[in-house]
Amino acid sequence: MATVQLSEAEKVYVLHGIRDDLRVDGRSCEDYRHMEIETDVVSNTDGSAKVTLGHTAVLVGIKVEMGKPRPAQPAEGYMEFFVDCSANATPEFEGRGGEELGMELTNTLYRVFNNKRSVDLASLCISPGEHCWLLYVDVLLLQCDGNLYDGISIAIKAALFNTKIPKVLISEGEDGGTEIELSDDPYDCVRLSVDNVPCIVTLCKVGPRHVVDATLQEKACSVASLIMAVTPAGTCTCMRKVGGGSLDPESIFEMTEAGKRVGRALHGPLTALLRQEEALGPTRQKVGFLG
Repeated sequence: MATVQLSEAEKVYVLHGIRDDLRVDGRSCEDYRHMEIETDVVSNTDGSAKVTLGHTAVLVGIKVEMGKPRPAQPAEGYMEFFVDCSANATPEFEGRGGEELGMELTNTLYRVFNNKRSVDLASLCISPGEHCWLLYVDVLLLQCDGNLYDGISIAIKAALFNTKIPKVLISEGEDGGTEIELSDDPYDCVRLSVDNVPCIVTLCKVGPRHVVDATLQEKACSVASLIMAVTPAGTCTCMRKVGGGSLDPESIFEMTEAGKRVGRALHGPLTALLRQEEALGPTRQKVGFLG
């Protein structure tokens, strides 16, 4: 994980500000930084999105391929995740410096998204036990300034909203088997429902209080963090604690309630923004991930 070194005086300044609900950049404890979202930014994918959260930038691309269902879930498709920590994001990721963080992020994404409570995996099934859709989700960290989990989850939800899956016509072949025919029309496609797709909310314990969307400076003052996956209804589907410090039961309860509240408030504007951008159609001006 990218880190910064702070002097004791700087830490005291950050801690006193958070104690008074006034962070260094002027936000309150439960405010996100300025966020920019753009979908359909990578042409050779079936769905893509770029999210900029402060100075943290994440690019997500989704490729859809046909495959065979897993034996344990013969009537469901599934998702595969890969996180690439670019050396451009921070010098600490040079060489193999980002491998451990990439694996940690990947494992968390599997727990959050690759289950039927988050994504309608049954809609990815073409013929039970024989064919299904596989979603390959590639995440690239372009810039790193804290709060990677939240930025990545928002980018994944936006990319899933943008993903187009070709329509499939299933017929019986001459030999009694199943024949699958894909539509040639690129506009003849189906969309995934993202109604229950959660977003991750990370709460960092800094002094006696907790903050949302912590910067690297605030992360350096934090003893522990709570990572929560929250649905639009405010339900927590996944939770884990990270960091070397401990959290008392009262803090965990307060952070859990705050995470549900913040997550529920995040989904509404996010969904409205994605639908507004889609309504612009080909007339909208694209910035791209190099902009």
